[in-house]
Parts: sequence; C-alpha cells; structure tokens
Amino acid sequence: MSDNRLVRMAFFFGKIFSPVYSLVMRIRAAFYAKGILAVTRLTLPVVSVGNLTLGGTGKTPMVMYLARLLSSHGLRPGVVSRGYGGQNRLPVALVSDGNRIFLSSVEAGDEPVLLARELPGVPVVISRQRVNGGQYLVRRDCVDVLILDDGFQHQAVSRDFDLVLFASGVPISSEWVFPGGILREPAAALRRADCCVVTGAAGRDASDDVLFRRWLDQQCPGVPVFFGDYEPVALYDQQQRRVPLEELVDVPLFAFCGIANPQSFWRIIESRFLVKGRKPFSDHYPFLSGDIEDIVRLALAADCAALITTEKDYVKIKSMKSALPIWVLAVGLRMEEGFDRFVLEKLCVV
Repeated sequence: MSDNRLVRMAFFFGKIFSPVYSLVMRIRAAFYAKGILAVTRLTLPVVSVGNLTLGGTGKTPMVMYLARLLSSHGLRPGVVSRGYGGQNRLPVALVSDGNRIFLSSVEAGDEPVLLARELPGVPVVISRQRVNGGQYLVRRDCVDVLILDDGFQHQAVSRDFDLVLFASGVPISSEWVFPGGILREPAAALRRADCCVVTGAAGRDASDDVLFRRWLDQQCPGVPVFFGDYEPVALYDQQQRRVPLEELVDVPLFAFCGIANPQSFWRIIESRFLVKGRKPFSDHYPFLSGDIEDIVRLALAADCAALITTEKDYVKIKSMKSALPIWVLAVGLRMEEGFDRFVLEKLCVV
C-alpha cells in the first residue's frame, strides 16, 4: 500500500476526532487571547514564521530570507527553533553562536543545523519552549530581533509580526483539521496573522490566486498576501566545493530527499537538470549508510552518473561514503516586490 493511500485512510478515519481536536485548539487560542494561559513579552522585537497546515511550506527558506534581510539593514537577528527530530533534551541548547556550530543534526535536528550553517553571524538556539530560547538570546545581548521558526501555534511568546506560509496548489479551503486533514488548527486562527505568503508559486494558475485570496479575505480580512518562489542559488559537493549550475546540466542525475514537500524539489531540479530517477523519503528521515547504498543501486539501474539532494538532507549525510558523487542544491526564496518593505515597516526599520 502506498504512503499516500495510507495517509488518505488515516485522514478518513481521523475525521471522527477532528471536531474534538478543532475545539481544543479553539479553546487554547481563546485562553491565550484572554490571558488565561500566560503569554510572555520579550524585550526585543519578535518575528514568527509558521504555517496553518502540516507539511512543507518553506519555513526554513523564509527564516533564512528574513535573517538576511534584517542583517542587510544593520540588525542582528537570532533564530529560535524547536529542534524537531533532534535528540537534545536540555531546556535550551546553543546550536551556533554565529561563528561556530556546536551541535550535529542528530542532536539539534536538521533545520537548526542548516540554519546555523547558512547564516554566519546569526545565533541559532533550540528550545521546546520558545520563550526559554528567546530569553537565553536576550540575556546574551547578542541580537536585536528574534525569529521564531515554526512559531504560529506557539502562542506563549508574544510577537510583533506573525507570518503564515502556504504551499502553492494545496486546496486549503476544503481541508479538515488534524487528524482528519492537514490543518493544524481551524482556519479562523489566521485572524492572528499579519501577513500570508504563498510559496512555490511559479507557473500557478491565475484563477487559483483569485480563489485563494477570496478564501483568505473570508478568514482574515485585510491581511496582505505575497507570493514567492524557490530558485536554485548554489550547487556543491560533499566537500562543499561549489560549481556553476550549468556544470550538471547534461549529467544524468538520481534525486532523493527527505522533506515534507518533495514535489517542490522535483519541480526545481527537473526544470534545470537531466533527472532520470528519484526516491522520496519521509520528512526528517534519519539516513544511514545502507540507505545511500540502496540509492546508489537505484541510480545505477537508471543509468545515472551522480546523485542530487537538498541542503536539509546534506547535513545528515555529509560524512557518508557513496559510490557515486553526491551533489547538493541550495535553494532560496525569491519574493515579489513590496514584501521586503512591508516586513521592514512592520518592524519599524524603515
């Protein structure tokens, strides 16, 4: 039975419990709004990057984008992440002080280590309770603004700017709340948002934009919507030797990844490279040497000369041996005009 069929079956039976979970999330949000559950206001501006849905919407690329944007305007951002998939159990753990990376992806999870590696000069901490991580960076007096990675549902920290991401092409309006569907909480939660961003928007149908904006206007009237797309920004090997993207154009490649939305990765690489085979793994998949050997066998059977994967997966496999070269595609966000200024104005930077 395919993974997609299993998911559909789980959601089908989960619809029985969906109204209960939805009610719990509504009550929880109301308790935070009324102060029954404590909300901590930190002494620095806080930006939250999150989503309403399960699965990949581009939170990590957006955190990188915002950190670089704020840094380019003279601010010192710091990132607070949950550290999902990592083995760390400390209340707060420093992944990077902006100069050195102290934890591996096994300890901290793959996204925090990727953020630490791609954002030199930006401290990254992990904490299940984001308020603890935020207070840690405040006490170190090393940042001017905090970015909460995957923070929309983490309402215990007050924020100055709440950004909610959506993956292009996902029919949100017809979805149920978990466990009957992909919504983390009822769509009414979008009233907390300051801005919505649709990622992976290249080639989208203009009519889909209209329908999505109409649905958003019903859920959160007046909240601006921006569109962005992923674009390749670098290509490098396991020794981090960078080469021009054009170098692999005619090389038959086998792609693999362990991310929540593999279709976005397939679309990018298949539009640029000669991809003759691909293998998706579950999100946060803990690759072992045996997995790489299996991938190589599949690649050779498809007459491929090299493998290609994501940066998020690279942090877990960089020390593993492979009979075929492994190339890593770094991907960034390209946002539509007006987004940068909107963010900076919300944070009173311009």
